[in-house]
Amino acid sequence: MRKGAKAAIVGSVFAVMVGGAGYGAYNVVTAISGDEGTSGSSGPAAVKTGPPSADEVKEASEKFFAAWEKGDAVTAAALTNNDADADPVLSSYSGAGHIAKVQITPGTPSGASVPFSVKATVSFDGKSKPLSYDSELTVVRGLTTGKALVDWKPTVIHPELAKGDTFVTGEAANPPIEAVDRNNVVLTAEKYPSLGPILDELRGKYGESAGGTSGVELAIRHEDENAGDTTLLTLAKGEPGKLRTTLSASVQAAAEKAVKEYDQSSVVAVKPSTGEVLAVANNRKDAFNAAFLGRVAPGSTMKIVTAAMLIDNGVASMNGPAPCTQTAIWQSQTFKNLTNMQPNENATLLNDFMRSCNTGFINLIDGTEANPLTDESLTTEAQSRFGLGQDNWKTGIASFDGSVPASGGPDRAANAIGQGQVQMNPLNLASVTATAMTGTFRQPVLVSPELDDRQLATAKGLPSNTVSQLRSMMNATAVSGTAAKAMAGLGGSIGAKTGSAEIDGKAVSDSWFTGYRNDISAAALVQGGGHGGDAAGPIVAAVLRTGG
Repeated sequence: MRKGAKAAIVGSVFAVMVGGAGYGAYNVVTAISGDEGTSGSSGPAAVKTGPPSADEVKEASEKFFAAWEKGDAVTAAALTNNDADADPVLSSYSGAGHIAKVQITPGTPSGASVPFSVKATVSFDGKSKPLSYDSELTVVRGLTTGKALVDWKPTVIHPELAKGDTFVTGEAANPPIEAVDRNNVVLTAEKYPSLGPILDELRGKYGESAGGTSGVELAIRHEDENAGDTTLLTLAKGEPGKLRTTLSASVQAAAEKAVKEYDQSSVVAVKPSTGEVLAVANNRKDAFNAAFLGRVAPGSTMKIVTAAMLIDNGVASMNGPAPCTQTAIWQSQTFKNLTNMQPNENATLLNDFMRSCNTGFINLIDGTEANPLTDESLTTEAQSRFGLGQDNWKTGIASFDGSVPASGGPDRAANAIGQGQVQMNPLNLASVTATAMTGTFRQPVLVSPELDDRQLATAKGLPSNTVSQLRSMMNATAVSGTAAKAMAGLGGSIGAKTGSAEIDGKAVSDSWFTGYRNDISAAALVQGGGHGGDAAGPIVAAVLRTGG
């Protein structure tokens, strides 16, 4: 167990669910004696093919259940098509998990699938509690042996189990926490589902310093230690310590509701005047915190940083020329605009920003004779002005602070429009928008740095002239540009930028949107969501509507 004899166990019931290994990879065909052959010669037995019969499904599942009930991990694992992965999970079930008196009741099979219910008892240090849950297994035919085997997936043993996870019961190394928002409202995974993994992580990091006392729990120990363990059953309650976060319960509620409308979506809201994170929400089947840890191309939302680079380096101004041509060629690669965008040789940078014209930006990527740009120019702007890409953000939980590498060749132009090698997530873009709005980079935080004396990242921010131009361009985009539909009806000081990021091998682009309203900035990503204003836009607008 981590930290000596104690188990690091963390609250909520979130776990990533992933698939199992391939069929029958570990099995081998063995030779038998020739007793059954007519000539007495030895050779391999005939290998069955095709789906398992109903009798085979029944026999294979019953043998597996019987071994599992007895706590015979080796035998049970050998009845699957991946004993190497199954063995440690089954061993931890009756071992470190202290789960005994297992009774498995099969349901009615549906083809090769068998639903079942589990009842057991968890006992540790004189404390016991019943455990019950439902699961399902599928019987497949081993590719090499032809035997009917249980198709190994961690979810067979428990529906919240993921690859590499095991069970553990013991005294928690980290006491439970009562996380509260900026106004002392209690935050729970039940009310705010997106926060489940985040609350686990906060407990793992701040449980001891929050002042609570440990309980005794059965938990899933994840392969990734940073994820925090997931509590399944509490045998003896601990006393939670209070942990104040920067979140706003009202903004979080709006974010949770908004992401439910779109699969594979994430959103982050930040308070520009302080850098405090007001909300973080994800709607993903894998429970990955893409809002903080995602690494994908940001599309045209990157043009906020690129526009700042052009202005700061004297290459262009908001009302200066930036021809939006049909195509733009850089380093032998041809770049185009979105379908149906009409070229405009007389366009300004403002026009290009509002319409999200790619060629207008790429035509300026080399700079001017008086003010040339280099492969490093965009990287320098991102790092020194916006605090991106230096791997030094300390938000309070694990996060990725963007990557804007110095790129040569066609990637230099691609980076400028948020493609190429640039990687971002909603946290990064919400921060970019906050910096563009205020001129000051304030590293986003979820927990006050005063709690653990961590050093926050710094950057010099933007000149006031650049800020005024960026705000004007973002406002125009929100009022009459590509973001107007999503931002309709929002009053106050507003601005926005849309983005559609093309991903290799995907027919539909990722949808990006970032915007601000008064003292709140937000950014959203919907993977496979299409145009920025269509999917990510409504999510951001819903969050901005709360007003912070």
